[in-house]
Order: sequence, then C-alpha cells, then structure tokens
Amino acid sequence: MRRRIRSRIRSRIPLRTAAVAGGIALAAAAAMTAPATASPGASGSSAAADAASSQRTLDVEYFTGPGGHPRHTEVPAAAPERLTRAARSLSAKEAAADGQVGSVVGNGTTADKLDVVFIGDGYTAGQQEDFHADARSKWEQMSAVQPYASYKDLFNVWTVDAVSNQSGVSGDPSKGVVKDTALGSYFWCDDIERLLCVNTAKVESYAAKAPQADLVVVLSNSTKYGGAGYTLTSQVGYDGIATAASDHADSDQIAVHETGHSLGKLADEYFYPEYGTYTGAEPDESNATKLSAAQLTAQQKKWYRWIGQTSPDGGTVGAYEGGRYYPKGINRPTDNSIMRTLGREFSLPGREAMIAGFYRHASALSSRTATGTAVKRSAGIEVDVAKGASLKWYVDGAEATAANGKTSVTPAALGVPSDGATHKVTAKATDGTSAVKDPALRKLLSDSRTWKVTG
Repeated sequence: MRRRIRSRIRSRIPLRTAAVAGGIALAAAAAMTAPATASPGASGSSAAADAASSQRTLDVEYFTGPGGHPRHTEVPAAAPERLTRAARSLSAKEAAADGQVGSVVGNGTTADKLDVVFIGDGYTAGQQEDFHADARSKWEQMSAVQPYASYKDLFNVWTVDAVSNQSGVSGDPSKGVVKDTALGSYFWCDDIERLLCVNTAKVESYAAKAPQADLVVVLSNSTKYGGAGYTLTSQVGYDGIATAASDHADSDQIAVHETGHSLGKLADEYFYPEYGTYTGAEPDESNATKLSAAQLTAQQKKWYRWIGQTSPDGGTVGAYEGGRYYPKGINRPTDNSIMRTLGREFSLPGREAMIAGFYRHASALSSRTATGTAVKRSAGIEVDVAKGASLKWYVDGAEATAANGKTSVTPAALGVPSDGATHKVTAKATDGTSAVKDPALRKLLSDSRTWKVTG
C-alpha cells in the first residue's frame, strides 16, 4: 500500500517507502491518534479523537471488483459528519456488551502467536452472534489460502464486539443511505462506490481491547462487494487495517492481499500506464527490482533462488516488466500473483515473504511451562511446535536424542542427574520448510526455550 494514486493521476511524486529489513514498513500520513477510552457514542476523549482524525488523511488501496487490479487514493481518517453516530446513545445493556472480546481460535499465548483481530461494524446488540459467525467464516476463507493454510497453528483469532444502533452500512445499497454504526463504515468513500472506509481512530479504540493486535480486519455488515486497505501504523502495534464486506464471497481476497503488505512487506505488482518509467533507486521490497532475471542470478539478489521454478500462481518465476505502479523500469517475480490481481495465489517469492512475516510475530516453539522459575527433575515440561517443525532437546548443551520430537518430557527422563546442582534443559524447534530459501529469513523459523532444573 502506497502513496496517493487514483483513477485520475494527479502527479508522479515518488511513492513513500520506509526501509526495513527485507521490505517496507507501512507508514501513515500521520501517526494515529491515541486510542479513545470512552465508548464510541460518548463525548470526551472519543470526540477529541474524532476531531483530530478529521484533520488527517490516510492512504487507502481499493478494489473495483473481484479479479480486478486495485487502485489507490487518500481519504479522511474519520467518517464524514453526516455519518457519525448521532441517533441515540447506547443503552446500559448495549454499552455493557460493547467492546467485549471473544476467542475464535486459540493456539497459544499472544507472545508466541500472530494475533488476528476482527471488529464488526453495522451489527446491533442482537446481531453480535451473526458477527461472530461472519468472523469465523471469513477467517476460514482467508486461512484456506496458501501459505496461511499450512500455518494455521501460528495464529490466534479474536473478535471485538462493536455495538451499532442500526444494522447495515452507509452507502448500501445506494449512495444516499445513512446508517448509525459504531465505526462509521461507508461505501462511496471519496465518491468511489466500492471503497469501504471506516473511522480509523474508533477502530483503534476497539482493537486496543484485544489482548494483542498484530493484524486487524473490519467486517462491515453488508453483502455488497467492497473493501479497503489502510496504510498506517497504529499505537496498538498493528500495521494497516483491512476492511471488507462481511457477506460477499470474494471479500476475503481483499484482506489476504492487504496482509501481503502488512505481513509480507510486499509491494503491489500492478501498474498504471500514466506512471511511465521508474528511474529511482533499487526498491526495498523483496518482490520488486530494477534487475533482469539474468542480473538477479549473476548478482544473487532478491528472488534469484526461485528463478526458473514453476510458481503456484501460474507460470515460471523470472523478471516480468511492470510493478510497483510503474509499467517500465521495475520487474516483478511472476506474471500475475495476488499482489497484482485478486483471486490469484501468492508467488513462490511471495509465499516465502509471507511465511517470514508470520514468524516475525509468531514462534516455531511455544510453551506454557514458565522459564522464569526453576523446575524440578520430576516436573513435566510441555511445548508446542509449528506444524512440520522438528523438535530437539538438550541437557546442559548435550542433545538428548531419545526425546527428540516429544512435546512433553520430564528433566529426569531427559537424563538430568540428581546431584543437587542446577542444570539447564533446552527445547529447540526448527521449521525446515522448503518454501523459505533465504538464509536470513530462515533464521526466523527457529526458536528455543531454556529451563533451569534443580536436583
């Protein structure tokens, strides 16, 4: 997700990038406002946050239809005044339900897993179970896409209830429809029918209620096709917001594409004829380059390890002209991945970047057995490892080969002597997937835990 680009290109200002290891950091046009502490219908800090938000604009990526190339524009961070909640305040019962957090998938502690947070908009107090069902369904759709499908156990999934006064979304089915909703979702944002915008400060106030938000998806209660991907960095810690219609069969692809930016740090691979030829420096993103396939191989740069291999999005990995919004001067790894067209798969280099992104938030090894206090020789130590990862055990640095692969052990069974001394037991998990070739990224795929053991 990037700088302002819209159907009527106004200028060719270089796109904003913020370099980080292996890709880009999503940067907001301005830092997000502090999370509101009052309920969305209240005055005070929430009103102040709305006022601050109304003065800012944020970059969004939008989608004109299933299977199409996305486009970009800039929109206000807050919803238009006519769409802000004004009909009535929540009742005491509704206010008590507002902001409640639920668990959809619990695979481990928030410190060891990538935490996805779904927030609903346009659901009344009586429709929150509908929202929970929609969130479960949308996650099932998202996690059916590779590489999510192979790494489901790295994720926790949460819901945060946002109680709206009215059911539905502004701008649905027609432009003049106004709904009184908790997050102010609305189609026809920036006069673009399929662009589904939201009040980002209110989103953050709800996301902050979840245990930890690494990835945020707003589900707006609608069957109409639409969504958006916001470029921002929140104070809560998540990069970007994806919005999607809850009940459109193809809206999950919007969310998946957006995670290519926020998790994979991948560039968009589509382009606009108006942008001409790129003449800037070598891009930071791992799926964009000025180099040809032969140059990538000769210089051992970026996705050179994948060149010539058949990619799941179709065709062969090489260097295809056009990407990062420029039709010339920039090459992409494959002809048509999901970073170019919705409904496609991630390319081989894209999958590699996504898996690395998962492991930046999650761990190949987790355990509910605390490492901060000493355990006894007879005490049980239990660990969880990522699907397909190898697991090895060590006592004072020496491998206890007989226990390798076991997720539940005791120090005594590992061979810790009963000599009254303090010893160390270590578990190490490594994901040996062939989908990640870059040695620098492979380092993210291993983790260990060490416990002190008393005799």
